[in-house]
Amino acid sequence: MSGSASNRPVRRRTFVLGTAAAAGSAALAGPLAQTASAAAFGYTDDGTNYVVDTGASLVFKVNKSNGDLTSLVYKGTEYQGYGGMNSHVESGLGASTVSIRQSGTTILISVTHGTLRHYYAARSGENNIYLWTNRADTSVASSRYIVRVKKGLFLNDEPDSYTFTNSTIEASDVFAKSDGQTRSKHYSKLRVMDYTHIGWSANGVGLWIVRSNHEKAAGGPFYRSLLRHQSADGGGLYEILHYAQNQTENERFGLQGPYVIAFTDGGAPSSSLFPGTLTTSWADSLGIAGYVGAGGRGRVAGVGITGRNTAHPYTVGLANSAAQYWGSARSSDGYFSIAGVLPGTYTLTVYKSELAVYTTSVTVTAGGTTTLNSIAIPSTNDPSNAGAIWRINDWTGTPAGFKNADLMTYAHPSDVRAAAWTGNVVIGSGSETSAFPCYLWKDVNSGLLVYFKLTAAQAAAAHTLRIGVTTAYANGRPQVTVNSWASPIPSPPTQPSTRSLTNGSYRGNNHTFTYNVPASAWLTDTGQYNVLKIDVVSGSGAAGYLSAGTSIDAIDLLA
Repeated sequence: MSGSASNRPVRRRTFVLGTAAAAGSAALAGPLAQTASAAAFGYTDDGTNYVVDTGASLVFKVNKSNGDLTSLVYKGTEYQGYGGMNSHVESGLGASTVSIRQSGTTILISVTHGTLRHYYAARSGENNIYLWTNRADTSVASSRYIVRVKKGLFLNDEPDSYTFTNSTIEASDVFAKSDGQTRSKHYSKLRVMDYTHIGWSANGVGLWIVRSNHEKAAGGPFYRSLLRHQSADGGGLYEILHYAQNQTENERFGLQGPYVIAFTDGGAPSSSLFPGTLTTSWADSLGIAGYVGAGGRGRVAGVGITGRNTAHPYTVGLANSAAQYWGSARSSDGYFSIAGVLPGTYTLTVYKSELAVYTTSVTVTAGGTTTLNSIAIPSTNDPSNAGAIWRINDWTGTPAGFKNADLMTYAHPSDVRAAAWTGNVVIGSGSETSAFPCYLWKDVNSGLLVYFKLTAAQAAAAHTLRIGVTTAYANGRPQVTVNSWASPIPSPPTQPSTRSLTNGSYRGNNHTFTYNVPASAWLTDTGQYNVLKIDVVSGSGAAGYLSAGTSIDAIDLLA
């Protein structure tokens, strides 16, 4: 690979791979994908940087005064840097104490900046850089590492890219292309549990960040965060350990990692690097602040989960103020196992898709396995089990199935691919869910109408109407009118205060609004349609798609 990066022909290929199975099929991946090098494993000091040669095909430099990664040379090509910026924690730590030492086949660079500790490690013969970040408090504004990649090396036009001919349509981070499609670094498509690594591949080179297990991050398994961005000026790969966008949890502090910068010969990184399977016994003796090896961790296992709706996946989460973990329940019987857990007492939550349907408390001990008997989800914990006269969508804690729901994780609501946000719904039409918009806004489609008929017996009784939401912006919440009866304006539930519906995220705090509709509200003529009107109310918000709004999970009228 030689010549100017900006003048080389570029094969436009992008990989965002989320499973070990997918990566396992890639040839020449991870530590085995190295090219013989005449250089020996070791490091030098050029006066400004520590220069580390992995003894494979990777040489990198770390600045001795601030801990920035200033050079990333793979097979003779420099990949580091765009816009004059280095790769670093947050946007650069500034003056720091940086030290280096070699222990056999491992080199460790330690960076100290106030209460923050950051580490780079290299292993002999590997094209990987292992990183840990220990953020002890809020003295550093946020916690991320960004790998800044030179212009022209990995061009792409993905949802989470900046466009090359962009027109800003919201804030300074959401853009529209000339064809009407939208792009933003926020549009990752993926929840944390959906991916193990993120990166690019072109011209026989793959550059990846393998994420950590995110035990000290926040937001849980379904959280969406920045993963990468690409622009005409270069690209960035992220490991974000706390991100405030549509965040539902408080920050967690402590050591996060390892996460890995990995080069390959184009394939996905080795599955041996993936979170939850990475063996770090070689790091046990490195003296990393806050490091807890496998022997100091425990496991939680459940023999099964009953009361599940097998049409949906189930996830088991563990969380306390210090750490978070998750694992999938086996579809056949609900068995689950979550390993590598720090000792402590956790809230265990069972999710039907993304809807919490069961919680309990578990205690984990170092070196031990906490085994749970079969968990029985009470029927009343799943709102889908309640008898209903009619229901629009199943209760899953997500807007999945509603109009435009899939698109909204990687596009702005104004995107040309979005179906009209307006349009009314008729119960019994067969298209109730697909016709109902996933989001409602005060300034866009408030006042949506749902038409339905009742039998004489149904119209003679009062009924409960339920509307489930997954997040809201600017305190947007639904007020309903049934024929001539209007509900009181409900109080807003607690939701994140940042943008959400326009930034690719519906994941907030699930909440159910209930409305007790009296029998006097119904039409007594069984041949006539009753009309439910759903308005979004709030005294906050701006205009258009930034007006007060909410994301819908399900709507039903109970029998």
